[in-house]
Amino acid sequence: MRQIPTPVSVPLLDLRPQYQSIKEEVLRTTAELFESQLFILGARVEAFEKAVAEYVGARFAVGMSSGTDAQLAAMMAIGVGPGDEVVTSPYTFFSSAGAVARLGARAVFCDIDPATYNVDPEKLRKVITPRTKAIQPIHLFGQCADMDPILDVAREKGIPVIEDACQSLGAAYKGKKAGSLGDFGCFSFFPSKNLGGFGDGGMVTTNDEGWYAKVKALRTHGETSRYHHKMVGGNFRLDALQAAVLHIKLPHLDGWAEGRRRNAHEIQTLFAEFGGRPFAEGGLSFPVEANGCFHVFNQFVVRVGKGRREALKARLAERQIGHAVYYPVPLHLQECFASWGGKVGDLPESERAANETVAIPVFPELTGGQKEFLAFTLAEFSKENA
Repeated sequence: MRQIPTPVSVPLLDLRPQYQSIKEEVLRTTAELFESQLFILGARVEAFEKAVAEYVGARFAVGMSSGTDAQLAAMMAIGVGPGDEVVTSPYTFFSSAGAVARLGARAVFCDIDPATYNVDPEKLRKVITPRTKAIQPIHLFGQCADMDPILDVAREKGIPVIEDACQSLGAAYKGKKAGSLGDFGCFSFFPSKNLGGFGDGGMVTTNDEGWYAKVKALRTHGETSRYHHKMVGGNFRLDALQAAVLHIKLPHLDGWAEGRRRNAHEIQTLFAEFGGRPFAEGGLSFPVEANGCFHVFNQFVVRVGKGRREALKARLAERQIGHAVYYPVPLHLQECFASWGGKVGDLPESERAANETVAIPVFPELTGGQKEFLAFTLAEFSKENA
């Protein structure tokens, strides 16, 4: 058994060390951009789009103002509208269903696999109807959904697949990266993402030239040539400033992901060395990397049962260990979607996850002492509450 470690504060996320490692290049590049005064689209955005397309393994990429707008534009491109349905997960960030609602359509929720928190493909076919316009699997927390059976259903039914990869740039499924598997991939560059900007930003990837052209037009109010609009779009442009910063960060992304993967493994190993109890014995469970998947740990989510999450949160807060709950209310139970008829008990695995999960620190720059103290705290709690 390891010795009790020295108490130390552990933030959920600290982006300052990352910034220090690239500060010189960021300041030089942004200074050049300020001198040019070219802030909207242009060469910086185009260069970053090309780099992301190559990284993901897609033919095309379109820079967007946010991950939310990336989802919205992809749905607009395929014509999602009133009377349509989009199948997606209820256990995810709000935008996945919010974009559907903004187009006058209805989100139909498919329950999740309790091990991965992603859509359970075995339940997917049961929620497909003649009104299904798109399937939107979520690659949650940094791990791809089980895409082969999802794509099988989609191709059989002739339904486009929009990957919500907002948390999973760099994640892979059977050797192919998130964002290259379906008809569209949607990414977010919110500052806390593994590839985060200095504000909002997003991206749509696709292998279809026609959809690429449509999304590209939609981001500028549907403009196909100057002041000529064949459709109604929105102001969904990625700022040149964000593109410049993100392009600097992109070559570091795989190294940062390896740091997260290493920390996730070390924390679990230390937990066991401190005598931590697994979920099956009343303790904690850690994330599962599914077969064929490469997990990039945008979030590192543990699970605790028997109504003990509040107690765990209190212990972490007492020890000055950062944590957060993603997500406390599944989307089918959100008040704004009440007209869709969701009720408690409809999607039991999503509801359980919403009541039992807590995200803990895993960012690459965690120190050895921070990982030890975090693992010790979790192990101590698991033994006391088993």
